[in-house]
Amino acid sequence: MLSVIIPTEGAEQPAVATLAALVPGAAAGVVREVLLVDRAGNGVIERVADVAGCRFLAFEGSHAAALAAGARQARSPWLMFLHAGAVLDTGWIDETTQFIQRVSDSGRPRAGIFRYARSPYADTGLRDGLKFLARMIAGPWTDQGLLIARDHYDRLGGYAPDARRSEARLLRQLGRSSRTLLRSRIIVA
Repeated sequence: MLSVIIPTEGAEQPAVATLAALVPGAAAGVVREVLLVDRAGNGVIERVADVAGCRFLAFEGSHAAALAAGARQARSPWLMFLHAGAVLDTGWIDETTQFIQRVSDSGRPRAGIFRYARSPYADTGLRDGLKFLARMIAGPWTDQGLLIARDHYDRLGGYAPDARRSEARLLRQLGRSSRTLLRSRIIVA
């Protein structure tokens, strides 16, 4: 049903946390494949991918180029982009399935973005409060994940490998009218 693309920087712990939240989705048949796109090249993520049964893609280049490379390699008609360390709430499986079904039935291209949630273990200070307020005013940030049909992603041009702030550019292209803020939360580390 969907391919999950996770760009990594060679750190095991954030990648494993994100993968652990995806296991129930794989068991339910929602997640067809997970691609770990590693830019560090230190071998850590390759071992994680091997143990977790994910596809591994070594990549040199920008973060946006890694996302674009992962999307090109993905096999499913739906793509989910997650940052390493982002953990999805337990209700994401049902909501993702319903969202994909509604979009497929309507024929209107839409993308889903998960609702931001601060980690309950994070130290909160004035800076974190300001970031939270900025999210509420400006709209979703790129670390909140993206669920999008492959054909819609391709029509928009996807992530431009050489553009600055390519993730933010894609969110702007989607605009408010063609994106849905999902009820499922994503805890961003």
